[in-house]
Amino acid sequence: WAVVLAGGEDLRLRSLVRQVLGDDRPTQYVRLPGSRSLLRQTIDRASLLIPRARTLVVTMQQHTRYLDEELTGSARPSILAQPVDRGTAAGVLYPAHWIAWRNPEATVVVLPSEHFLLGEARFMTHLAEVALWVQRNPDRLVLLGARPTSPEVEYGWIEPAERLGALSTGPVCAVGQFWAKPSVSRARACLGAGHLWNTSVIVGKVATLLHVGWQACPEISDRLAHVEPFAGVPGEADAVRRAYEDMPRADFARSVLETRPDMLAVSRLPRIVWASLGSPH
Repeated sequence: WAVVLAGGEDLRLRSLVRQVLGDDRPTQYVRLPGSRSLLRQTIDRASLLIPRARTLVVTMQQHTRYLDEELTGSARPSILAQPVDRGTAAGVLYPAHWIAWRNPEATVVVLPSEHFLLGEARFMTHLAEVALWVQRNPDRLVLLGARPTSPEVEYGWIEPAERLGALSTGPVCAVGQFWAKPSVSRARACLGAGHLWNTSVIVGKVATLLHVGWQACPEISDRLAHVEPFAGVPGEADAVRRAYEDMPRADFARSVLETRPDMLAVSRLPRIVWASLGSPH
C-alpha cells in the first residue's frame, strides 16, 4: 500500500507561490516545476509500483478544493481527510490503522508529497527491493536516507550502524541514532561522520508501524483504535471527528523515530536527484 502524506499546511514557498500562482496554497498543491503539482507527481510515481486501489492520500478537510483540481478521472486513490491538524504522527498512524483494519498483513510505503525527483523509475525499483527485504525482516521500519550535501537542520539525520542485509544498490543498515531537528553543531558533526539525511520515506509492515505507534504515541493510537468498529459504515466520519477532537499533537519523526531507533533500518537512495522543496531558493 502507498500512503501519500498531503495534509500539511507548509507555506515555506509562500512568496514564490504568490508570485507564480497568486494564492497561498500549500506546497504539495503547487505546480513547480512542470505542469503537474508535487502531489500529482507523487501519486503518479507511486502508481509505477502500487495500484491506485491500494493508494491513500492523507489530507485535511479544508484542502478539498485543491484535491478536486488534482484528482480527476475514474482511477482515483482513496482519500482520508483529517478533520483537524494533529501533527504528522496522526497523519501517519491514521492511515496505518485504516489499512490494518482491511489488510493486517500489508506492507506500507509512506511517501511525503513535497518532494521532487529525477529518476522516478529507479526510485520505485529501489522501493520494491526494500519492500521485499521488509517481507523477510518484518520487525524493522526502513527509512530511505539521502547522501547529504550540507549541514541541513531542517532535515532529520540518520546514523547508519551495523549491516543487516543488502540490496542491489547497497546495504541495509541498523540505525544507531536518529535526530529529528538537530542543532547546527550536531548537523555538522553528522555531515562529517557520513550520516544520512532522512527523506521521510518509510517502508514497513503495517503491524510494525502500529506497534511502534502504540509504544511511542499510545494516546493517539488508542483514539484511532476506537474508530475501527465504524470502519466502512456511514458513522465512520463522525467517529474520526470524535477521535481527533482531544487528540494530542505530535510529530512523527520526533515522537516515534527519534525514540525507537532500535526498530529502524536505513537504506540509502540510489543515484537519483532528490530534493525536498522547502524554500524558494
